[in-house]
Amino acid sequence: MHVKLTIAYDGTGFVGWQRQPTGTSIQALLEDALAPLDAAPVVVHGAGRTDAGVHACGQVASITLQRTITTDALVRALNFRLPRAVRVLSAEEVAPDFHARFSASRKSYRYRIWNGPVLDPFERDFVWHIPSPALDVAAMADAARHLVGRHDFAAFQGAGGDVETSVRTIYDSTIASSQAPLGGPLLTYEVEGDGFLRHMVRSIVGSLVEGGR
Repeated sequence: MHVKLTIAYDGTGFVGWQRQPTGTSIQALLEDALAPLDAAPVVVHGAGRTDAGVHACGQVASITLQRTITTDALVRALNFRLPRAVRVLSAEEVAPDFHARFSASRKSYRYRIWNGPVLDPFERDFVWHIPSPALDVAAMADAARHLVGRHDFAAFQGAGGDVETSVRTIYDSTIASSQAPLGGPLLTYEVEGDGFLRHMVRSIVGSLVEGGR
C-alpha cells in the first residue's frame, strides 16, 4: 500500500530531515519506526530536506508498505515508537504514482525574528534573537516583495547543493511585525515557492535583516 504521511516536529537537537552518518535525523527516526511494522526496511521520501534545527508543522512524506494496515492504526503505531518531538499528524492511502518530493507543487517556510532586548525563554529554539537595533520592517517588507517571480537564486544557495538549476519561482514573500507577549516586536517572514535551494531561506532572511539594519 502507498501512504502519504503528514508530520510535525521540533527540529531542535536533530541533524535535519535527511539521514546522516552521524546524529539523529527525522527520516531515520521514521524509517526505524516503520521497519518492525512492515517486517522489512521502509524508505521514507520527504517533500523537502529541512536543515539541522529547522522545525516542521506540515512536512509531507510518502512510503510504500508491503503489508496492509489501516491508516489510523499506522498513525498510532508510529507515534508510539517516535520521540515526542516528532508526531505523525495523519496518514492517507494514495495512488502508486504519488511521491512526496516530485508531486509537491508548492512549499512554504516561516522564519521568525525576535527583535527585542530580552528573549522569551520559551521562544529560544523557535526564533532568531536580534536584540538591537530596531529593524526597519517597512524596508524589509519592500525588499521581500522583489523576490516574487521566477528568478535565478544562485546567490542565496548554500555550499554543497546538488541541484541541476538554481532557478525557482516564488509565489509569496512577506514580512510582518506583531507584539510578542513578553516584549518584541516579533517579526515573521513567510515565503512560498515551487522549491528552495540549500540554505536559501536563511540566506534570504539574513539579507533582509541587513536591509532592515
